[in-house]
Amino acid sequence: MLMNNCPTILALDFDGVICDGLIEYFQTAWRTYCQIWKPIQTVPDSDLASSFYRVRPAIETGWEMPLLIRALLTGITEEQILLDWPNIVPQLMTKNGLKAAEVSAMLDGLRDNWIAEDLTGWLSLHRFYPGVAESLQKLQESSVKVTIVTTKEGRFVRELLQLAGVKMPSQLIYGKEYNKPKHQILREFLAASGEDSTIWFVEDRLKTLLSVKQQPDLSNVKLFLADWGYNTLAERESVAQNPPVKLLSLSQFSADFADWLPV
Repeated sequence: MLMNNCPTILALDFDGVICDGLIEYFQTAWRTYCQIWKPIQTVPDSDLASSFYRVRPAIETGWEMPLLIRALLTGITEEQILLDWPNIVPQLMTKNGLKAAEVSAMLDGLRDNWIAEDLTGWLSLHRFYPGVAESLQKLQESSVKVTIVTTKEGRFVRELLQLAGVKMPSQLIYGKEYNKPKHQILREFLAASGEDSTIWFVEDRLKTLLSVKQQPDLSNVKLFLADWGYNTLAERESVAQNPPVKLLSLSQFSADFADWLPV
């Protein structure tokens, strides 16, 4: 893949690296939006979904998705969202009298109800990126410890992996319930596995990778931006100015696993 030596630990984000859940994101976000703002028209315009998909890279955690819809419907442009989303979020929260924990609980509750009532339908809205599930399953048979570090609820990750036929120990899935920044989880990996261990971290959010880069004690973690995930062309092009982050293609990620898998 890019290097001759394989890692001790391969840490992977889930959404945007392993699984494409954009359709489900929009449907869940829209249901939550309707519960909060109660629009007269409860069937979303198809153009709204397209806009949502384009600006999804601005979002850091899933609870922000209904706010993204609100922003689009109140005239905030896609360009503004991509450039200034961290400042737009608190403005929307204050203006609408919302709290992050309440929005998050509402979104997760709607998702839970959907799963309970129609698990097959919910799962059908997710797509694993080509070759990724197969690679993950192969890695389970290697000496590389594969972990998932995600802001998605771990229980949803487990449901989706099971659907894809990937068997992964639950204790290696670090979801939103851990309530820790990803760089802290990587730090704990190093502490548990020893200083001689090597970690590769594949993530589709450049901001997250740069937060790891800023941690002096994580300087040996190799960082990869998944170019097939939820990021923008500008972010991908900026990787050249952000060493040691490397741009990774889906073909490299899938096809090259077999080249460095230890027997």
